Amino acid sequence: MNAEEQSSQEEIRRLRARIKQLEAQVADVEAWANQAVAEAQVKTYWLDRWHLDLNALMRRRSADRLRAALRGMRSVYRAARGLRRPS
Repeated sequence: MNAEEQSSQEEIRRLRARIKQLEAQVADVEAWANQAVAEAQVKTYWLDRWHLDLNALMRRRSADRLRAALRGMRSVYRAARGLRRPS
């Protein structure tokens, strides 16, 4: 086998190894995506079952007030939690 054939064979081995890595990466991404879709389906199932329309709820003025109140409570919680932890 001459040097050019060896170089070609090495390139083919390197490319096959890279393809194997990429296929494994695709499988990981597919698994993650499938998990995300499954979780979203569970959430939408319960929203449909309870006949809740989140878009309609969030259009209400009271939803803005509720979100603002929750943000305020979250900032107070985080501040209190930061005081308890020694730095």
